[in-house]
Amino acid sequence: MGRFVLALDQGTTSSRALLFDADGAVAAVAQREFRQSFPHAGWVEHDAEEILASQVAVARQAVADAGCRAGEVAAVGITNQRETTVVWERSTGAPIHPAIVWQDRRTSGMVAELEAAGHGELFQQRTGLVLDAYFSATKLAWILDRVPDARARAAAGELAFGTIDSWLAFRLSGGAGGGSNGGALHITDATNASRTLLYDIHRGCWDQELLGLLDIPAALLPEVRDSSAVYGELTGLLDEPVPLAGIAGDQQAASVGQALFAPGLAKNTYGTGCFLLAHTGAEAARSANRLLTTVASQIAGRREYALEGSVFMGGAVVQWLRDGLGLIASAPEVEELAASVPDTGGVYLVPAFAGLGAPYWDQDARGTVTGLTRGSGRAHLARAALEAIACQVVDVVRAMERDLGAPLRELRVDGGAAANNLLLQLQADLLDLPVVRPVNLETTAWGAALLAGLAVGLWPDRSAAADLWRAERRFEPHMQAARRQALLAGWAEAVQRTRSRPAEPTTAASRR
Repeated sequence: MGRFVLALDQGTTSSRALLFDADGAVAAVAQREFRQSFPHAGWVEHDAEEILASQVAVARQAVADAGCRAGEVAAVGITNQRETTVVWERSTGAPIHPAIVWQDRRTSGMVAELEAAGHGELFQQRTGLVLDAYFSATKLAWILDRVPDARARAAAGELAFGTIDSWLAFRLSGGAGGGSNGGALHITDATNASRTLLYDIHRGCWDQELLGLLDIPAALLPEVRDSSAVYGELTGLLDEPVPLAGIAGDQQAASVGQALFAPGLAKNTYGTGCFLLAHTGAEAARSANRLLTTVASQIAGRREYALEGSVFMGGAVVQWLRDGLGLIASAPEVEELAASVPDTGGVYLVPAFAGLGAPYWDQDARGTVTGLTRGSGRAHLARAALEAIACQVVDVVRAMERDLGAPLRELRVDGGAAANNLLLQLQADLLDLPVVRPVNLETTAWGAALLAGLAVGLWPDRSAAADLWRAERRFEPHMQAARRQALLAGWAEAVQRTRSRPAEPTTAASRR
């Protein structure tokens, strides 16, 4: 058996590849950004072919940088940006439309129509999700509505739908060029399926009634598999075939990488958005506080569940300071700039650029800055951005604690922004809870590697994998209660102002 596991970490803004050894050490990492397309206000698209090319390039670079041969790779695991929607031709592997990204809001009108027709409760009962443009189903329906003959071709079995994991698995297992592509893998795992708004998380199958409501042909859909299994060989990734043995959506992969294998453990990932997951075991606990019930993993046919709170804008707020406002030249600069002032001077930033996620689920909210004075400067706005990330997480944690019926003991954290010490100290202070950063911040890729390694026997079981988790630093809360309460009260007021503006009109023209 090979001595390495290769993780393909396909994210919202870049494709990454990490090579791990059996002790969990990173032998090599490669990363490549790809283009973001915003063709209209609220629309976000990716070029699926560019994603594929960038993922192959970084995989080959990582293997080369480690001085490793393809034959030394025991298995490949895929973790991916979730909900992003691709439809392609089975015969050629060519997409019929740009990938519609999870952040995209073009189907908000369709969602409003479904909600007005009284379907929200049915979707939540079956899928564990709230009706929102965030998820894949309405994106898929939109493509079928807009691309000529797409629905008829889909019903005839000529087209395939998938989230990014399915797209990569299909193309890398031979699904390109002419012919029937009969050997190509058209699969997903239960974690990604659970984010489509089409999958019954209790019965473990695509839901025919929900498909009917959106007029989505079942022939489009991938086969749903375990998160850890040998699915087949990838022939288009390296110079030798390698087994694909693990798939999980990015947040579920991060929870595996954080060793969240028992009820009550929770993690927050600071990526483009912020994603808080608390493991609930074999029980699909329904939220009374507008959180999501999702599949945490499925191994050997056993589904385990989690409660999740999704914040749309996490690290993306810092990207906006850099790219949108030009306040900083690079993301790491935000920490020093924000630390140069003791507080925000009363400035609050609510980054509802794509609406508000959990626990509000307000798709009509828009970003707002309040409390500006002539004394407000770039440092105050930078600190307000970090506080905004932390305050959004506080809202989700409090909702999750109400659902769990008990406070969290600690919050494990990961993701790119988890390297920001000021952010994590603010998080601990505003939560009044220890925040724990692991030695290995690459928990998303590590989770995909663990799932793949378990499938091929590189680790005997999950407990052996969990033993590899180590804490690097604990951030203990120090903020006085009165200041914490005042900051959170100001935040709540700012959020309310964000939500007070009239909703944008929606019409039946959102669908043909």
